[in-house]
Amino acid sequence: MKSRLKLLGLVAVPALLTVAVPAAHAADAPHTARAAIAGDVLKGLGHDAARTGQVAAGKRISVAVSLTPRGGTALDTFVAKVSDPKSGAYGHYLTKAQFAARFGRSDAEVKQVTDYLRAQGLTVGKVHAGNLLVDASGTAAQLQKAFGTTLATYKDAATGRAFYANSAAPTLPSAIASLVSDVAGLNNRVQLHHQAVSRTVTPKDGPGGGYTPAQLKGGYNVSGTYTGTGQKIALLEFDGFQQSNITKYDNNYSLGSPTPTVQKVDGGSGALGDGQVEVELDIEVLHAIAPKANVTVFEGPNSDAGEVDTYQAIVDSGIPTTSISWGAAESARTTSNINAVDAVFKAGAAQGLGFYAASGDDGSDDANDGGTSVDFPASDPYVTGVGGTRLTVTSANAFSKEVAWSGGGGGKSSVFKIPSWQTAVQKSAGGGFRQVPDVAAHANPTPGVSIYSQGSWSSVGGTSAAAPEWAAFAALYNQQASAAGKANLGFANPSLYAAKGTGFHDVTSGSNGAYSAATGWDFTTGWGSYNAATLATKLLG
Repeated sequence: MKSRLKLLGLVAVPALLTVAVPAAHAADAPHTARAAIAGDVLKGLGHDAARTGQVAAGKRISVAVSLTPRGGTALDTFVAKVSDPKSGAYGHYLTKAQFAARFGRSDAEVKQVTDYLRAQGLTVGKVHAGNLLVDASGTAAQLQKAFGTTLATYKDAATGRAFYANSAAPTLPSAIASLVSDVAGLNNRVQLHHQAVSRTVTPKDGPGGGYTPAQLKGGYNVSGTYTGTGQKIALLEFDGFQQSNITKYDNNYSLGSPTPTVQKVDGGSGALGDGQVEVELDIEVLHAIAPKANVTVFEGPNSDAGEVDTYQAIVDSGIPTTSISWGAAESARTTSNINAVDAVFKAGAAQGLGFYAASGDDGSDDANDGGTSVDFPASDPYVTGVGGTRLTVTSANAFSKEVAWSGGGGGKSSVFKIPSWQTAVQKSAGGGFRQVPDVAAHANPTPGVSIYSQGSWSSVGGTSAAAPEWAAFAALYNQQASAAGKANLGFANPSLYAAKGTGFHDVTSGSNGAYSAATGWDFTTGWGSYNAATLATKLLG
């Protein structure tokens, strides 16, 4: 099962374009130069959707205003050093205060932005740690005036879904625009989605089918010595869960796991919806493999602004490992918005945080448009993208074999250039772009994993099961690293690629559509799944 948000963006912050704006839209003097936030408008509005009218002037909308990190490419350089196991700076992560002082915007610059927003009648909310994200809200009329654009209503040609969007890129006075990279919340066309691949089958030992904790841990050689004690894991969610279901699961398998903590962002995710099974899957898989780790469920609104704020709340928390099962195809979102999310991941990497994201359940065609495409945020260079396999274990719960799952997302990004740590496995089919996934784990819904959700036992699969399987490993590794006096794994990709396959189950058969598994890294399963004991030993050096 997987819930994923797919976004379209660039690695670098987009350039700002100076434009002339009608005086009616300008909140400053009529002829003051304004600049557009390049890439901050949906593509295809003219032919993918029909305009149906104007957003009601009094409709209240929340936005998240992202600011560009200070120092240009200095943040990229810093992350590369602290994440490279061959670097002397490896593991020397920044604290929140150090990050803000080095890469965040100054208080004066933030005040410049917030003063402008307030002057337009907007209510300024939280200025997040790091001085790179400001929340605000106002009526549609106030937002149109503040950002020099029009908010119109549309009907999606393919789905018939009604949505609103800014009809042109937002603009700001040039001095303000030079600080801003994205204004999330001006459209609600794309909502993060999950794909809960649920099956009720009789194979395997779960009450409703699916692999049990013992089978998952046995298949991936997880030692009973490490249980996640003292470790923290975050879950990014856009729906809620019922603790009674988690308790039923934990008690059935005698896990004794701590009760998950809920942190609501921007008011939370609202009433329980069809994503409940996603959230309960994520929690229960973490409990299955790292039963003593403390899990915090970050529940946010399913919106562009809610997404950015929820990721930022996770970074603000300092929790070292995050599992992400929500996403969408890269082509579904604006350029500037994907850059805003990428900047949050990058900030997390600088502070020693690792993110593990489901690569999608639609094989090599994540956008479902007949081509090849990948899922965001799994395609982000500062995220470990997790693909899917079908794991087979012996009667003694030991690893037997593994093949690529046909639904596992993988392929090349259309947004991000290939990062330096991936060039050693660069494929011609990648065309010089980021290759996905990095790793993989059990995701096939037959047999799936044993889950108790919404009052019943079932077997659930998808890369939404694979992502927490990897996040659980990261927590177990961090427990082992702490005992050895070493740094947390943090942003894992440079270390995982430096391992060159040691500690992995190399998956060499199976296909996800356009791509087939092969020896070594491939577009279906990356390096493969983990052998927890041997991979931890390799990473510890």
